[in-house]
Amino acid sequence: MKKILLAAAAFCALTSGAALAQTDGPWLVRARAVHLDSANKDHTGLGLSINNKTIAELDITYFLTPNFAAELVLTVPQKQSVNSTVAGYLGTLKHLPPSLLAQYHFTQFSGFKPYVGAGINYTRFSSVKLLGGAADVQRNSWGGALQVGVDIALNRQWSLNVDVKKLYIDTDVSLAGARVGNFKVDPVLVGIGLGYRF
Repeated sequence: MKKILLAAAAFCALTSGAALAQTDGPWLVRARAVHLDSANKDHTGLGLSINNKTIAELDITYFLTPNFAAELVLTVPQKQSVNSTVAGYLGTLKHLPPSLLAQYHFTQFSGFKPYVGAGINYTRFSSVKLLGGAADVQRNSWGGALQVGVDIALNRQWSLNVDVKKLYIDTDVSLAGARVGNFKVDPVLVGIGLGYRF
């Protein structure tokens, strides 16, 4: 992932001055490969963690003005392994984390367009299979979402995108029906992909 980011940064530097301006269409659709790196902040005493992974992501952005936009970030339910420093491998669960963000796009750099965003994340946990059903998690999580990224125009409609998001995701953990504490996933998501504006 570090090599991908370095290559993207080099590409940005080489193309920022010569990139073409994009069309003014209000819609921008992006497809990204995103690496999910979880913070794994455990407050249960069990030393819980989930695995990091690379996932596919789709987002749909609508520009209200040239500078202000709203972005809906989508993916499919992601299967994660859950481990404990106390009990070892606990099992698996799935989570679906769509996010809605308000963005500000900087337009003074021609085809090189950085942006920042902030919004909300809703995560739904499902298919929880931990300790043969003896352990469980709260199914719904609401939290904040922060974002920074850049679109680099390849032509009037296509662009290269590099994007970093911080999501705040947490859930209560129970063991034999009794709450034992809170687990914060709080991942950083680093993505690279292509966008199409129309």
